[in-house]
Amino acid sequence: MDGMHIGRDEAIEILVSVLAISLTLSFSTSGLNLEPSLFIFHMAAFTITIGSGFVLHELAHKYYGIKYGAKARFKAWPTMLALALGLAIVPQIFGFRLPVFIAPGAVYIYAMRHISAKENGIISLAGPAMNWLLAGIFFVIALAFPGNAIIYTIARLGAMANMGLAMFNLLPIFPLDGSKVLAWDFRIWIAAFGFSLIGAGALGF
Repeated sequence: MDGMHIGRDEAIEILVSVLAISLTLSFSTSGLNLEPSLFIFHMAAFTITIGSGFVLHELAHKYYGIKYGAKARFKAWPTMLALALGLAIVPQIFGFRLPVFIAPGAVYIYAMRHISAKENGIISLAGPAMNWLLAGIFFVIALAFPGNAIIYTIARLGAMANMGLAMFNLLPIFPLDGSKVLAWDFRIWIAAFGFSLIGAGALGF
């Protein structure tokens, strides 16, 4: 990716976000009493599937922001990460669970010139498009290893999760990507959201 640069602080924020996502999902889905070896497996599975989807989604935004002459940097949202992790852990201490909403952070675009609606739409669409690509890769891996329970399960999770991430991010609600794609071109938003919705449904999301 020409022109891409990830500074030390930005890299740390990305890694912390991935770790928080994986911990949150592992606690939320597996509980607090899972054996260490199984917990590590769940952590690895969520990092490979959803962690990669999150990181590459944000880096796609960053790449296209830089391509259009802007500065772009990922910033983690520590409060939201702590809230997600807390919602995954604290209720279970008292014997119940709550739905978990994870908002790890976002790429901030700093432009020296006006970014057009089309450019902003393309920058925004790049993230979900990366999730489509990852969903396709994981789907092919699942098809290639139907007899290997571990690989198949992780790959199927990766396909579902990435298509689900694309669908969620394309909702036409600010500040999600869908609101900016819609502001650029209604037809492109309909096609992108429809593809994500159908894909997520077909994959069992």
